[in-house]
Amino acid sequence: MAEIIDLPLKKAPRPPTVNGKVRPPTRQSNSKSRSREYLTHDEVERLMKAARGLGRHGHRDATLILIAYRHALRVSELVALRWDQVNLKDGHLYVNRNKNGVPSTHPLHGPEIRALRSLQRDYPEIPHTFSSLNVKAH
Repeated sequence: MAEIIDLPLKKAPRPPTVNGKVRPPTRQSNSKSRSREYLTHDEVERLMKAARGLGRHGHRDATLILIAYRHALRVSELVALRWDQVNLKDGHLYVNRNKNGVPSTHPLHGPEIRALRSLQRDYPEIPHTFSSLNVKAH
């Protein structure tokens, strides 16, 4: 035990300073840390397959990934999406864009319509399309 106490202390390197004040760490730009800013179609398919295999709500999670990818939705837009914004009969999705506030209408295609129909059958009483199932519908 005495050997541990007698070890010399190493000084930590001093953080960089500007005008005597410690400068906060800088974030590396995305272009330096990643080769691209998007997922490929194959990567999205693999992500959906993995989601389907996890937990009892795999279909919901895979559908969420599909809709987010195909329509470039932010997380806040996904969790705010309600069934009254999804028109499965005509194949349209009405999105209230959060960042710029301009709503938009998106066409839904076969795989999306089938996945959403199945999701609606699984959770008919829940008003939000991708609701957390820990919260009871009102």
